[in-house]
Amino acid sequence: MQNSIASDKCRRLLLVCSAIAVVGLPWSARAQFTDPRNYENFPVGVNQLELAYGYDHANSSIDPAIVIAGAKLNLNQISIGYTRYFSLFHRMAWIEPSIPIAVLNGSISGTDISGSVAGAGDSSYEFATLLKGGPALSVEEFTNYKPTTTVGVSLAVTAPTGVYSPNKILNLGADRWSFKPEVAVSYPFGPQQKWAVDGYANSYFYTANTSYRGVEVLRQEPLPGFEGHLSYLFLDSILVSLDTRCAFRGDTSVNGLNQNDSQSNFILGSEVIIDLNARTSLSVTLAKAVVHQNGPAVRGISVKYDYLWGKGYRSGGADRRMR
Repeated sequence: MQNSIASDKCRRLLLVCSAIAVVGLPWSARAQFTDPRNYENFPVGVNQLELAYGYDHANSSIDPAIVIAGAKLNLNQISIGYTRYFSLFHRMAWIEPSIPIAVLNGSISGTDISGSVAGAGDSSYEFATLLKGGPALSVEEFTNYKPTTTVGVSLAVTAPTGVYSPNKILNLGADRWSFKPEVAVSYPFGPQQKWAVDGYANSYFYTANTSYRGVEVLRQEPLPGFEGHLSYLFLDSILVSLDTRCAFRGDTSVNGLNQNDSQSNFILGSEVIIDLNARTSLSVTLAKAVVHQNGPAVRGISVKYDYLWGKGYRSGGADRRMR
């Protein structure tokens, strides 16, 4: 009887931990941050294909009602994204759909409880535009553009298209929609404007998961966050950045019962972006949750490859935004 109760508690814990991973901060190391210099101006009429791989390990926080330690989750993820830059009311804008394919497995130390799942994660769709400092310029016109302070806004929507089964412990999808509006400022400075500081303010808003643990309704309050990025451009082809993100609140309730799990998270990371040639770039991102109250203690790495093409697009280097 005691073994059965312990096993049930372990299964509940793994379920809770996987839920935290889904409803808390975004999983991959890259997804923890919006990229540095993401809101710099860029020529319109250009397309971008992005292939990324990410690995994360999380020792999730524990539901205080269960008090069992040792949950461990590992994620291997490949994502494919496409970006199109265009003119909107004479301002630079872009759209970016993406979809992840992932393998997630988890276990609890000291027990035989484990599980895994593979398949598609929730797809995302982003729209963004520059409100200041981002006139829509063709590739030819952009040759003479001088970087300046920009102000931009974006809206990212995540759709419940990923693998999700109410009766299984681990899921790649969240079975709900999320919306992340963001306001950003990018300020280049220093000799030849090789330095840049970026500040982003955003918040996640969630719809309800009405099939949580099969029959329950999970709701989550907004999860606001702030990001800071300090970057420097070496040799006109290597960008190095220091990245930070803090997030708070995001309390959840199950069937109307408050779970008292308000989050307080601080993530520190770094990114290196290398222009391989005029059309391609490679980036590596590291991230670690330094503070993770009621959020997963994530640490991870991601590698991303970008390819650009478009009519008249031939130049790259320092004048090209490396996203």
